[in-house]
Amino acid sequence: MHSKRSFLQTALALAGALALGQPALAQDKPIKIGVTAGPHAQIMEQVKKVAARNGLAIEIVEFSDYVQPNAALASGDLAANSYQHKPYLDAQIKDRGYKFAVAADTVTFPIGLYSKKIKQLGELKEGARFGIPNDPTNGGRVLLLLQAQGLIKLKDGAGLKATPLDVVENTKKLKFVELDAAQLPRSLDDLDASAINTNFAISAGLDPKRDAIAMEAPNGPYVNILVVREADKNQPWVAQLVKSYHNDEIRQFIDTQFKGSIIAGW
Repeated sequence: MHSKRSFLQTALALAGALALGQPALAQDKPIKIGVTAGPHAQIMEQVKKVAARNGLAIEIVEFSDYVQPNAALASGDLAANSYQHKPYLDAQIKDRGYKFAVAADTVTFPIGLYSKKIKQLGELKEGARFGIPNDPTNGGRVLLLLQAQGLIKLKDGAGLKATPLDVVENTKKLKFVELDAAQLPRSLDDLDASAINTNFAISAGLDPKRDAIAMEAPNGPYVNILVVREADKNQPWVAQLVKSYHNDEIRQFIDTQFKGSIIAGW
């Protein structure tokens, strides 16, 4: 009796989806998508609503660091993740051998520089302690920003993977303190200034537009991406997920909610 009822419910759901012109996807359970807490999670909550209307059920799984969402995707605990940019993904694939594919671009979070001790970078004293992310791609990203602000000079060819060892001019003799990106907001009390990824800044109650003393230009290589396993990249649910994310409703939410501190990347 129960199996007949389940079959009838499935058939009715299928008929309803077809009647609404929505593609019905065969799902035994929701698609699990990993995000970092904060803006990525907020945006995915909206995507979840759009996806539900399109016949795709999503379960959102939040993480507090950058390492675990890729490990969980590789192990099969997640179907996709949405939290990282391409340079970070490339470094992870090189280091860990992940078989991942980029499904779509999502949003750009221009990285900011913050301080509780100064109001502008020119006020940094000689020997100031400056916090930067300890992962190679975001650390290099910050060093490029500091170079653009005229505080340091990197050796030729250092590029996106620059490290403090690539600094060839440092007139203020800044001392770089490398920390996990998620820990950087808490470093502001102990350091003279710190670079903080926008998702972690917002989660810590910082307003990038109001509180950052300098911001990265938005038109760089650091657009965030939706990532799946290579074996899944042609699955129908991936196309449906991308369609749900690349939706005018989601773009409007991003523009309204984050007021330019986060930018739609599609």
